[in-house]
Amino acid sequence: MIIYGVTLLAVCTLTGVALGQILGVLIGIPANVGGVGIAMILLVVIGHTLQQRGVLDLKSEQGIEFFSAIYIPVVVAMAAKQNVYGALTGGPMAITAGVTAVAIGFLLIPLIDKLGRPSNDHDQLTQTTEEQRHV
Repeated sequence: MIIYGVTLLAVCTLTGVALGQILGVLIGIPANVGGVGIAMILLVVIGHTLQQRGVLDLKSEQGIEFFSAIYIPVVVAMAAKQNVYGALTGGPMAITAGVTAVAIGFLLIPLIDKLGRPSNDHDQLTQTTEEQRHV
C-alpha cells in the first residue's frame, strides 16, 4: 500500500532530523547537522533491505517515489537558503570554505569524467583523432 511507503519516508525523516539535532548539539552547533542526509541514507538502506526481502510491494515503492519527488526539491531549497545566510553571517572563513569547495569540485570534473567513461570510448576517440590527423 502507498501508505507504507509514506510511513517509511516519515520515519526515516523524523529519525534523520533527530539524529541531526543530536549531532549538532554534540559538536556545539545549535542547528540540525546533516539530518536530511541521514534521513536519505536511512531511506535508501532500509528501502533496499525491505525490497530484497520482498516486503515492499509496488504500491509502497510508488508512495516513497511520490513523496521523494516532492520532498527533495523542498529540502534542497531550504538548505540553500540556510547556506547562503550562514555564509553571509559567518564571515570570511565561510566564504573561503565555499569558494574552495566549488573550486575543488570544478577541478575534479575531468577526473570524474574519465572514471565514468568505459575504456572503449577513450580508445575509439583516440583512434578517430589519429585518423583525422593522417587525412
